[in-house]
Amino acid sequence: QVQLVESGGGLVQAGGSLRLSCAASRISSRIVTMGWYRQAPGKQRELVGFISSDGSTNYAASVKGRFTVSRDNTKNTGYLQMNSLKPEDTAVYYCNVRTIVDNSWGQGTQVTVSS
Repeated sequence: QVQLVESGGGLVQAGGSLRLSCAASRISSRIVTMGWYRQAPGKQRELVGFISSDGSTNYAASVKGRFTVSRDNTKNTGYLQMNSLKPEDTAVYYCNVRTIVDNSWGQGTQVTVSS
C-alpha cells in the first residue's frame, strides 16, 4: 500500500499563497495520477486537480488559473501551488495517488484562508 505524507498547510490571508507537498513511499507499481482533493466543513470531498503520468493536468473550474499541480518523479513527490487564495478555499486538503493496483489517500492537511 502506498504511503502518503502531506505537508504545507496553514493559515493565510486572502490573496496569499501556499504550497502543499505530498511525499509518496512504498510504491510498488506505476503511478497513474497524483492529485489533490479538498473537503470543507459540511460539504462533500471534491476534486481540486491532478497530474497524469504523461504530465497533463486537470483542474476544477473553481481553482483553474490559481492553483497548479506538479510532481517531481525523482522524489516521488507531488505539489499543489495555491495562489490568490480565497476564503472559500478553506478546507482539509487530501493528496491522492492512483497506481494500477492502488488508490491511496494522505491524512489531510488544513488550509484556512482568512478574509
